[in-house]
Amino acid sequence: MDRWGERILPRIGRDRLPGVGRRGGRRAEIVDHSGLAVPRPPAWMRWLPVGYIAFVMLLETVTPTPWAVSFLLIALPVIAAYALGPVSVAVFTVVAVTLEGVVAGTPCCTGHNIHELWENHHVAAYIATGLVGILGMALAAHRRRQEQHLVRANSVAEVLMRTLLRPVPRQVGRVLAAGLYRSGEVGTMVGGDLYDIRATLSGERAIIGDVRGKGLQAVRTVADILGSFREAVHDPGDLPAVAARMERRLNREAEELPDDELFVTAVLVEYDAPARRVTIVNHGHIEPVLISRGEVTALTGPPALPLGLGALADEDPVAYTHRFHRGDVLLLCTDGLIEARDHTGAFYPLLDRLHHRFHGGPAPGPDDVIDFLNTDLPRHTRLFHDDVALLALAPCGDGDGSGHRDP
Repeated sequence: MDRWGERILPRIGRDRLPGVGRRGGRRAEIVDHSGLAVPRPPAWMRWLPVGYIAFVMLLETVTPTPWAVSFLLIALPVIAAYALGPVSVAVFTVVAVTLEGVVAGTPCCTGHNIHELWENHHVAAYIATGLVGILGMALAAHRRRQEQHLVRANSVAEVLMRTLLRPVPRQVGRVLAAGLYRSGEVGTMVGGDLYDIRATLSGERAIIGDVRGKGLQAVRTVADILGSFREAVHDPGDLPAVAARMERRLNREAEELPDDELFVTAVLVEYDAPARRVTIVNHGHIEPVLISRGEVTALTGPPALPLGLGALADEDPVAYTHRFHRGDVLLLCTDGLIEARDHTGAFYPLLDRLHHRFHGGPAPGPDDVIDFLNTDLPRHTRLFHDDVALLALAPCGDGDGSGHRDP
């Protein structure tokens, strides 16, 4: 598991529970009876009840005898309930009542008389602590149930996104590929970014896009767009025809919701191996970036409106082409990458960072580019506010053109 995102590459052991076994200093988890991993509270929260006891006992020793400082222990069960389970809360309730009794009837340490142990106000404190302990146990049990419910919901959402954003094979037809995805929703894969690559009779076709909005509604749109793309790329027609079919599907989705502002920015790419070129149709998305012989270039071309807003355009989208040779890498990304800010508010300088890394060195592969961004981006920003999706493509070697194609 990578430190900040989800590598979309085939590997062994990827069916682990969400959040289990991740690196990068993440705190440990508790596995409940259903086998789901519930995040463990921070250490300071788990030790807070002990610290509170130490504070109250220290305060008791430095305050005058008439002050009933031990009554502060009534709050101990609730403090424990914020991080611990019902059994632990019950233990701290017993500890609180015991300490209240010790403080109330220990003449050698607190100056109190042992006969004060059963005075009315002390007995009332014992009863109040017990009642608060019962409420604390109920609170802790409710908190645990809510945590398990959230983990189950996140697990279902993650399975859904894994089904939609299928692992990127290392080779698709005559293209080498690698991908990476990171959701802006902390701890889940739920997001509105999408990508896919398919080998077809017309060549290897890929898409990367960004759905307007977030949450489950965005996931629904992602499913519609990817489903439409996976069908349309195998039909006769060029890339603008594929985009037109996706446009129609998105318009039907907008009518069903209804949502007059539903749109998706997307880039569609087609690789023609015999001609050694890529054809690109850009619907309001970030331009693809070409890494070729150490030079990094944004492949700009005729712009088009995002999918879903095509009715507002006077002209149909226009495709443009660019040479794509062995040793080149084409990077497709979403705006979560270039809009990631550092502590000064500066955006991530994608072109400069890629040029600094790969200029003058050997030709990189898709894995090299993805691995570099996977390491370099978290150094630039520690807080991600948007989804990030990356897809890197490169032509196979001259002798590797026998990769299989989908029928």
